Amino acid sequence: MAQAMRRRSSNSLFETDGKPHPLQDTLLAVTLVLGAIAFVSAMFHSLHLLSSWTGLVGILTGAYGQFISATTRERFPMIVGLGASAVGFFLGMAHGGLFGGVLG
Repeated sequence: MAQAMRRRSSNSLFETDGKPHPLQDTLLAVTLVLGAIAFVSAMFHSLHLLSSWTGLVGILTGAYGQFISATTRERFPMIVGLGASAVGFFLGMAHGGLFGGVLG
């Protein structure tokens, strides 16, 4: 009975299992930061190296985070970060690519 009366110390409405997920939360934060950097830097033609590399790494971390995520609270913002990373990556590729002007 005491276990049924115990309050859950959840920080989010969508965290349904009540367990901490430090790896998933770290991947979520990394994906969001990389997605923001890739998206913003893609708006500048001369920053194509930054936007393409951060977008690529953001896509990879976001994909792995989606693969191991456990709750909706982790999945929803991960998709936002993945989308921003993908836009930054593709615009960076269009502006010069991963090695544009550096190799060859």
